[in-house]
Amino acid sequence: MTSSSSLPTKFPRLTRGTTLVHIDFLITGIVMTFLGPMLPALAARWSLNDNQSGALIFAQFFSSMFGMLLSGILVGRWGYRLTLMTGLVLMPCGMVLIAFGPWLEGMISICILGVGYGITTPAGNLRTAEVYRDQSASALNVINAVWGVGAMSSPFLLALALGAHKPWIFLFSTAAALLLLLLVFAVSRFHPDQRRKQSSSANPASLWATPVLPLVCLLFFVYVGTETSLGSWVAMYARRLSPPERSFSTITPSFFWGAILAGRAFAPLALKTWRETAVASAGLLVGLAGVLTLALAHGVGLVILGATLGGLGLAAIFPISVSLLPIWFGESSGRVSGAVFGSGNLGGAVLPWVVGLVSSQFGSLRLGFLVPLVGMAAMFAFYVSAGKSLKRFPSAPAPEPLP
Repeated sequence: MTSSSSLPTKFPRLTRGTTLVHIDFLITGIVMTFLGPMLPALAARWSLNDNQSGALIFAQFFSSMFGMLLSGILVGRWGYRLTLMTGLVLMPCGMVLIAFGPWLEGMISICILGVGYGITTPAGNLRTAEVYRDQSASALNVINAVWGVGAMSSPFLLALALGAHKPWIFLFSTAAALLLLLLVFAVSRFHPDQRRKQSSSANPASLWATPVLPLVCLLFFVYVGTETSLGSWVAMYARRLSPPERSFSTITPSFFWGAILAGRAFAPLALKTWRETAVASAGLLVGLAGVLTLALAHGVGLVILGATLGGLGLAAIFPISVSLLPIWFGESSGRVSGAVFGSGNLGGAVLPWVVGLVSSQFGSLRLGFLVPLVGMAAMFAFYVSAGKSLKRFPSAPAPEPLP
């Protein structure tokens, strides 16, 4: 039990650290979503077809998968603060390098910022779940809503820079914001900085022997792949449906990310009344309607509607899925987090590339949206059936509350 005399010193440190992590997620949302609205400009600059454009997204998320696998190791050895600082070093390096380079340098820079993002995301999410163990679903919705603010603002900021024919302003400004935050992290301390020690009662091999971990990894693979497919391709899709409205097509992803932001802001209210699986299932029905609207769209108006519904439908899925990890795996959730988050980013690499591949093969980006449509349907089936019946790994003890 904490004595009253220790409260004044402990609470501000917790607040300061949480604030820094939220600011980190805000800027990271800009970094990880600018590639979609910038894709038409990069495709023109480097003479890329849809398959090659999809390879850029593949590089971004495939590299971030390695960052996510590394993140858990770094947190265990260095703590949350230094792990997050590592991401804050890599992301601005990637943003600066992409400004003027040719295709090969662009691919390398995208990989660098991808690794930085991959290191940052699990550390921030797991720290949030650790601090707010009793309200982890709501807390994770909030921090990912902050990420959504950055994601929503990214197309607007990029459109301003592209309108001035100076995209480097956007890239350099974002890099400068990351470096400034790095300096603040360097002179700050926050609690908790170390993850709780994980129980050794369940080893990784025995976890993989159950159907729980492969299913959860597949869920994250499909979710991140579906979200990234929609956020990355909607600007290109809108531009092709209405070529004269190039400037407006650049900001169409903002409706998608804005809907995710709104959904995550209101999700905690829904979670007070309904179970996590019920909220996720209802959301995915809305998301299915959104992707169908996109696939049938013949103008920018329906693209906006479809993107908005798609974002609303996906809004709560990631925070809810992360919050359920301790329920499914108990104290072994830290052991499997690398594999789970890494699977998600592998999906973020593969599925958007498949969208581009389908578009190139059949000459129709409209058909490419069948990929996220199938992803929505698969996640809905998971939460309706398996999501209700999955049990915590039997040998993992129940998590203890924070002291």
